[in-house]
Amino acid sequence: MKTAPIQPRTLDLAGHDRPWSAAAWANATAVFVGGNHLPARWQADSQGRCVVLDTGWTAGQRFLQTWQAWRETPEPRADLDFVALADQPLSATDAAQALAGECPCPALREDLLAQWPPLTHNLHSLSFEQGRVRLWLALGDPLEWLPELVLSVDAFYLNGWAVEQAPADWHPRVFKALARLASPGATAVTQGVDNNVEQGLRTAGFEIEAKANPGAGLQAFTQARHAPRFTPRPSPRRTGALAPGSSRQALVIGAGLAGSATAWGLARVGWHSTVLDAASKPAAGASGNPAGLFHGIVNGQDGTHARLFRAAALAIVPAVQQALSFQPSSGHQAGLLRLEQRRSVAEMQALLETLGLPASVVQALDAGQASALSGLRLADAAWLHPGGGWVDPGALCRSYLASAGPFSRFQGQARVATLAQRDEQWCALDEQGTELGRASVVVVANAGAAARLLGEPAWPMQAVRGQISWCDSAAQAAIIGWPTSGPALPLAGAGYCVPPQGEQRVFGATNQPDDLDPQVRLADHVSNLLQLARLQGRPLPPPVAQAQAAQAGLSGRVGWRWTTDDKLPVWGAMPDPNSPQVDQLRHLRRTPGLFVCTGMGSRGITWSALAGQVLAALISDTPCPIEASLLDAVDPARFQVRAWRALR
Repeated sequence: MKTAPIQPRTLDLAGHDRPWSAAAWANATAVFVGGNHLPARWQADSQGRCVVLDTGWTAGQRFLQTWQAWRETPEPRADLDFVALADQPLSATDAAQALAGECPCPALREDLLAQWPPLTHNLHSLSFEQGRVRLWLALGDPLEWLPELVLSVDAFYLNGWAVEQAPADWHPRVFKALARLASPGATAVTQGVDNNVEQGLRTAGFEIEAKANPGAGLQAFTQARHAPRFTPRPSPRRTGALAPGSSRQALVIGAGLAGSATAWGLARVGWHSTVLDAASKPAAGASGNPAGLFHGIVNGQDGTHARLFRAAALAIVPAVQQALSFQPSSGHQAGLLRLEQRRSVAEMQALLETLGLPASVVQALDAGQASALSGLRLADAAWLHPGGGWVDPGALCRSYLASAGPFSRFQGQARVATLAQRDEQWCALDEQGTELGRASVVVVANAGAAARLLGEPAWPMQAVRGQISWCDSAAQAAIIGWPTSGPALPLAGAGYCVPPQGEQRVFGATNQPDDLDPQVRLADHVSNLLQLARLQGRPLPPPVAQAQAAQAGLSGRVGWRWTTDDKLPVWGAMPDPNSPQVDQLRHLRRTPGLFVCTGMGSRGITWSALAGQVLAALISDTPCPIEASLLDAVDPARFQVRAWRALR
């Protein structure tokens, strides 16, 4: 998928962006909400969620009138997912002007503007009404986005321009995408009447039901329903774990960042889970460190890894905010500095301009600016990630489980030895064969042990030992001469350090593949000290002083991060071992109800919220928060399909 920088639209209050009149708001409600029969469907929908796709996002007017109509529907059974394609979106400031005037729902307008996302090439997720209403904004070229969307649409809001006025809006690829995305009986409404559009809808399997006028002074519209004459045999899918009406229950194995985030994600789509862990409390493994960082990255190619990690960095921000609301002392979200030793600040700024990344996402600072923010005299330029920071991973795990509320139950001292299928359900068994829990769906999220439970799949994944260190301010000052009050923001680069937590200074970490030694080692403390000195560009302490200081004033902890050769996590549905060989991951047959979430390496905090949302979307068959090409990049079967391709 191309990732050209997002080009915000110039506000045109005299034309396209003129604030809507009361009549225009009424017209949009009558045409799109009424024309798609949404209120009746919200009340009758037993599936629990209704997905609307709007191909003509402007400033959010159609979303606001749909949200308002949903709120006015008596006891709606279905939640609302509103997906919008925005080629040239407005900035938050310009959107506020476009939404001024006779908006019938000013409170909703302010809620929308408060969450207005940065204009980056991502599928941005905004949540309202305690998660019952979600807005998905796909920023970029709609023709590029439509093949990438992983969702099933119940109602389409289609642009109303005639083909000759807006040919790109009615490209043949648009109609092809409508046919692929439409759920059984999906409806579509387009403002106005155009014979070419009608013919395109028919080729996509839609029947034209009406050309209606909703009332005096209001514009006519065309209604259609998806009713293809020929329904091809369904191909294998990696989404949807249950038949409609089945119990929404899952087992999650592992209560670290991966497992607790999965339970949280499932709760957001109305699924219950039981989280099993061998320890007596959550976050007892690698997630038990006292502090860890979260932030985005900048890459000149802005390829798969950069786009996926940017999506994760955006997703983790509200999750950390929630954790800090539960326990304010468990972290700090005021920005993070990542030191840059390869580029000048001029080169960094040029790269940001090329990528089109806004200042709310990342900024380039010279050494003086970075020093002023950190409170330390730094020698290098730095990337400032305003949404980054540090958090206690255990507190984040507990926050995920607490946010899931009654939808999730933690069960400790439950060491799962094997998985078995009984009566079309997955059963988790201990070493004695005692059943610890059962459900139609299981998510294996216990780091390196996941491979054992899944039959040792041929994943190029290894354990990387990491030792962190901590000391009090006096020891830090004695060892490398850092002031006792700094740094004010987390620093990352060749190693990392966290702002003071009381008297404790946390820094590290070593990176040692295939090292299973659980003991805290003096040599690794010394290695962390050297990294700490290099972060600030200070002279390294003499070796004797290093050893003496480390021995006298440092403590530490050892953990293992499981990482893949391609440095991407493993999220999704497990392949059926008897599936025939295919070239496309999306066509590979899957083992029903068996999912995995592992391989998040040293960036588990940043990955976690997005991981939980992706697993929940795949299991519940709700809109996926990342595009199909990124889903391919984290698919558990990617290594298998690559091996098949290599043999050809």
